[in-house]
This record gives sequence, C-alpha cells and structure tokens, in this order.
Amino acid sequence: MNLRFALGFLVAFLAHPISASEIQRCAVDDTGKKLCLAAPAQRVITLSPGATELMYAAGAGDKVMAVVNYSDYPPAALELPLIGSHTRVDMEALMALNPDLVVTWVTGNPPAQVELLQELGVSTFAIEPRTFAGVSSVIERLATLAGTEPEGFAEAERFRVGIAALTQQYAGVEPIPVFYQVWEKPLMTVNNEHLIGKVLKLCGGVNVFGDMQRLIPRISAEVVLQADPDAILTGSVAGVSDDQLDEWKKYAGLTAVEKNNLFFVPASPISRPTPRLLDAIQTVCGKLAIARENLARARDKLESARENVESARENL
Repeated sequence: MNLRFALGFLVAFLAHPISASEIQRCAVDDTGKKLCLAAPAQRVITLSPGATELMYAAGAGDKVMAVVNYSDYPPAALELPLIGSHTRVDMEALMALNPDLVVTWVTGNPPAQVELLQELGVSTFAIEPRTFAGVSSVIERLATLAGTEPEGFAEAERFRVGIAALTQQYAGVEPIPVFYQVWEKPLMTVNNEHLIGKVLKLCGGVNVFGDMQRLIPRISAEVVLQADPDAILTGSVAGVSDDQLDEWKKYAGLTAVEKNNLFFVPASPISRPTPRLLDAIQTVCGKLAIARENLARARDKLESARENVESARENL
C-alpha cells in the first residue's frame, strides 16, 4: 500500500513539475533576518540610492517601481517615481504601489519607519555591506529574491574578480597617512570598518582615524592638525575641485597642504556599496600615487638642499 502511494505521488509530481517561479526564495539580510518570498519579487521599492544601484546590479532594475531622493544611477533610475527621502518616506504613496519587497538601509532608514512597514505586512530586506565580499554577497541575495540569479551572480563574480585584481595591483605600494573628509560642517570622517576605509587600505592609505569607534565619527580640526596626514581626500559631485577643502589651506604647515596633496574624488561611487567601487578604488589609488610622488619630490628637494649646504661648508 505504501509503495503504491509513493509511486502514485511520484507520477503526480512528474506530471506537474514545479516551475522556477513556484520555488520559495529565501535570503538572510544584513541584520541576520531571514526573508522568504513565495515567488520572485516583482514590485520592489528601494529606500536608499545604494539599494537602487544594487537592484540594477542584480539584474532586477526592471522590477524597481519607486526610489528615494538621489537615486541617480544608473540613468534609468532617474525615470522612476520618488517616494521621499531615505529618512522620510511617503508611506501612503509607498503602500499605494503595493510592493512585494522593500529594500531598506540598515543605518540610514529610521527604525520606526521600517518597523511601520513590517507592521503593515510589507516584506523588508535590510542591507548595508561593509566589506568588498559583502557587496558581492548582497548582489547575489537580491538576485535570489528577484529571481534574476544568472545576471546577479555574474555581476557579483565580476566584482570579486575586479577586487582581487586591484588588491594584487596595489599590494606593494608605500603606506601613506590619509584623512578622508566625509563632510566639512560638521567635520566628519570614516573609521576602518567603513567601506571607504577599506578602499583607502587597499590603495595603501593608512586612515589616521581608522581606530575610532563610530563608523562615521565627528571630529575637530585640531585632531586633524595633530594627526598631520600626508594627504586629504573628499568626495565631490563630479570629482572636481570645489570649496570643501578650502578651510585646510590656511594651515600652511599641514603636510597635505604643504605638499599639495588635497584631492577630490567622485562622491557617489566611493560612498555607495555597489560595483562602482571598482572605479572609486582606481581613482583613490591614482590620487595617492600622486601624493607619493609629491612627497618624494619634496624629500628629494630637501636632500638636494642639504647636499648643497654640506658642499658649501666644505668649500669654506
């Protein structure tokens, strides 16, 4: 009897195979919460510019229905409806879109906002990768939830390969003390746990505030002067000079100022945990290479001056 039942079940199963869309899709978010969807997400809303980019990287850009302010990449994201900012979402507009997945930002979205979504029965998935491996991982997890594994997993692997190549390329560079300015008023930086800190490290930069406890700590100008970094970097809209670093120019004795090592890099690629970090790394490593050249030139000039002094003394 049991054998007959088993055979009958097998015949029924083979006659009605389960399609890929009917397989439950599960992934663990960056807070450790497991989310399972009965079917691939088709109506996705992202609550940070980085989450928007990552959905496109996962091959699921066509499933994104709405975004928040500053979701400007890829260009297609600019055509999507806005539902507010990452700190203040228009809940009525969001719920009217009937999303089957909302991708949230762990430290960027107010907890009360996310909790309200969950109370309303919305499936949320929190992301905030803080390592290069985490970027690849979150692309794969979003692709799993959206049913776009072929595209997403390929992009994740491309990012892994790119990071490995850059790590090898810059493995032997001379370490250089660096200060990365996130914001000028109030003055803010990053520690080594932040992805920007990891970009600096890959390029041979020694983050002078890397050991601070907070991910994005507030600091004073006095502690920057005390640390006296060899180079100062900050993000700007197009990676071109603006007035964000002008305040430091009045400190002529600051090494970074004296050696002309004040640099601008494109803000969004370095500040978002997306595949564009590959571009950001190339840019930062290039700036630090210039900084090393400036420092070496200054050392050579000083050494030449010393030799001239010694030569003059010998001729007296």
